[in-house]
Order: sequence, then structure tokens, then C-alpha cells
Amino acid sequence: MPKATVPGSILDAVGNTPLVELKRVVPAGSAKVLAKLEFCNPTGSMKDRVAKAMVDAAEKDGRIRPGGTVVEYTGGTTGVSLAFVCAAKGLHLKVVFSDAFSDEKRSTMRAFGAEVTDVKSDHGKINERLFKEMIETAQRLGKQPGHWFCNQLGNHDGSEGYHALGEEIWEQTDGKVDAFVQSVGTAHSIHGVTDALWKHNPKVHIVAVEPAESAVLSGGPTGSHYIEGIGIGYIPPLWDPKRVNSIVPVSTDEAKAMSRRLAREEALFVGTSSGANVVAALRVASKLGPKATVVTLMVDSGLRYLSTGLFPAP
Repeated sequence: MPKATVPGSILDAVGNTPLVELKRVVPAGSAKVLAKLEFCNPTGSMKDRVAKAMVDAAEKDGRIRPGGTVVEYTGGTTGVSLAFVCAAKGLHLKVVFSDAFSDEKRSTMRAFGAEVTDVKSDHGKINERLFKEMIETAQRLGKQPGHWFCNQLGNHDGSEGYHALGEEIWEQTDGKVDAFVQSVGTAHSIHGVTDALWKHNPKVHIVAVEPAESAVLSGGPTGSHYIEGIGIGYIPPLWDPKRVNSIVPVSTDEAKAMSRRLAREEALFVGTSSGANVVAALRVASKLGPKATVVTLMVDSGLRYLSTGLFPAP
């Protein structure tokens, strides 16, 4: 038996997550649907990849100095990952957060040493007004000496953090992937995976997922929804429609119902955006038929949503 490699740092444990086939939620006659288990990253989400990439790049070119302070607005998942990366690197972190997102995320960021500033939401609604107020607050904090404003929505280093994810998908499927489905927040993950997959095969069909209540990528009006981590209520600044083939809106109710089904029927304990991914992936799989393969992401762990009512008692 070959000797296992021990990572030199906790940051080296980011990536190389498993890929599994969904069995019970996929209707007969549909394409094979594979789920990349991104909750197997150190903090339980895919955002470990992008947080590490953005901070590494900022350190490399001097935007953040040793012992400096990173500042970011977040729905919590990127904030947790940044808190993890900053703790590992000896950096400080100030995050702008909101009561619209789960208490577990706030507690986890604080556990890693982050300082949290809250922006009040309108009864937990996730919408354009909330995100823009969070961004403005973070911009002000980021102007202090020794502070670096990460600005994930406008950070061009973000998509590079997901190139490895795309390469992993290609290798784990032996290049047999016909479609990739992913929900859109900043758009970094879908663009990074697209770049990697299209390098191997430009015919891979790329499907973006967004909240049906705020389907701005599809040309609809802005609105409010309850799918944490996606759907900021306006077109993300770095969104590139040329790197996506189609867009599938999924409602909050559909996403939540699928998250519950995934736990009960597939033993996959994941958040609401992962449920949205699977709803969209099943629609794509139905159209492509049994000879095709669809890949999607299990974005983060359901442990982050126990306080939200996503998983009510039976």
C-alpha cells in the first residue's frame, strides 16, 4: 500500500473532493447525475478554494501585508472560508454580515477570530438593497490603514480558485461530462469550472442556476428570495454570459424541498443552493437522456443551516 501524503498545512487540504452518483432522486430515463462533494473541504464548503486563491494573490502582489487585515462583505460562506484562511496565515479579518444569513455562519467566523459587523435585513430577505448596503459598509472599513478590501464580486482572482475544481471534475469523470450545473453568486465558481472544462472540450454544456424570485440573469426583475449564497439581486460585475450556455431559475421552495430529499434519500446533508443545483441538474438530465452525464456541486454542508428551519423536525 502506498504511503499517504500528509499535507504540510491545513490550506493544502483544500480541494480533491469526492464525486458521487445520485441514485434515488434521479428519475428513470434521465442522464447520470454526479455530485461533487464540496462540503468535504476543511470548512465544509467550496468557498475554501476561492478564499485561498484571493488571499494568496493579494499576498503575492503586496495588497495585503503580513499581519494585515482583510475586509469583506459576505453571506457567510465566503466569510467562513476567509476566516479559516486568515487564521492559517496569521492575518486579521473583518466581515460585514447580516441577520438574513444563518447564525451558524456568524458563530463559525467568530470562532476563527473574525470581527463581524451586521447590516439589518428586511425580515431575512436576500435582495439587491441588502447586498449593496453590505458592500458600502465593507468599503468604508477597507479604507483604514493596513486593511485590504477583498471585494469578492469585483475580484478577478476569484475564478482562478475554481480552475482546479474543473480539472478534478474532468479527471474524475475520465472526460465523460456532457453538462455542468452551478448556481450563481459572484459567478467565480461557474466561470472557473467552465474555463477548465472548455479547455478540454468546448462542447460541455454549462448551466447557470439562479433564484426564480430574482431571475435577473434571465432578464427578469430583481426580487427577494431565501437561497443563501446566490442571487444578489443584480447582474454580478464579473458575470460573463459567453461562458454559460443556458440559465435555469429555481424557486426557494423547490430548492429547500430538494435539500431535504437529498438528506433523506441520498444521505447528502447540504444547504439550499445545493438543492437548487440538483433541481436544475435533474431538468437538464431529463432533456439529455440516459447516455449523458451531468455534474453539479454540493456547495456546502447542511450543518450551517440548522437554525434556519431548512431541516424541520419530522
